[in-house]
Amino acid sequence: MITLKESIEIKATSARLREWLRNVDKHYKEWHPDHIRFVKVTGGLDVGDVFYFEEYLNGKLYKGRYRITKIEENRKGVVEFRGLSFLDRILGAQGSFTVESLGKVCLFTATHSLRCGWLISKLFMGLIKAMEKHMKEEGENLKRLLERRFL
Repeated sequence: MITLKESIEIKATSARLREWLRNVDKHYKEWHPDHIRFVKVTGGLDVGDVFYFEEYLNGKLYKGRYRITKIEENRKGVVEFRGLSFLDRILGAQGSFTVESLGKVCLFTATHSLRCGWLISKLFMGLIKAMEKHMKEEGENLKRLLERRFL
């Protein structure tokens, strides 16, 4: 299994960051220049709900349909989701966003995992590298967006 993980400290309250994530459909395009579309398919972002997104990775349009599988609202807020497409199910595509309060800042962590052996990881190495780059840029952009509005 390959797990990509990117964390960044953001000078904002965890409540503010969680609210931003709950309304990601309104902010999706400004979050990253490669983001095209985000739709709450079932109307919300709660356990069992489905969302759809389109974004460019490595110059190619990627369309994803995911179901939210877990939400925890405590000191460390967690949202977990799992891919629904045929390929995503084969690869075991899943991810999470975690928001942890650290006093005056919070730690935002994004993860994305794929269940694959060495052959598949070699075949998809370009996509995996593009995902790593994209996740890092998303973290930096989220920090910039929330800190600019927070100050």
